[in-house]
Amino acid sequence: MDTYQTPRAVALRNAVVLGTVVLGTFVALRLWLWLVPNADFDVAGYNVHHLFTGLVFIVAGGIPLAVFRGNTRRLDIALVLFGIGLGLTLDEWVYLIATDGSNASYLLPISFRRGGIGSGVRHPVGMVRPSAETGMTW
Repeated sequence: MDTYQTPRAVALRNAVVLGTVVLGTFVALRLWLWLVPNADFDVAGYNVHHLFTGLVFIVAGGIPLAVFRGNTRRLDIALVLFGIGLGLTLDEWVYLIATDGSNASYLLPISFRRGGIGSGVRHPVGMVRPSAETGMTW
């Protein structure tokens, strides 16, 4: 038997699920790359970064979230896919900006700190507040 949830309760639940999935993806990815720092994925001689894989997940999860309404199991799966994609993409994006982009850079403390900030680990609300130094929003 389904119980009615207010739109606010659904939005709060979705925010918690999304934040947890993004954080979990970031931690799992960083742990994997710490254990196997030279784990490159090459297709036809091209290195496929997790930035591109993340975009595939964002599209796969984001389109159903944008098109359909409701609170269903399928939309929950789409939300998880979207969160995994965000975690992969934000991690790679911040990593490429904060470091020289080498495999060894994944092991540097600055890579982990900046990647954590980009993935919302440090302060999830901080991603929408203006930065004191730059005046830009995250």
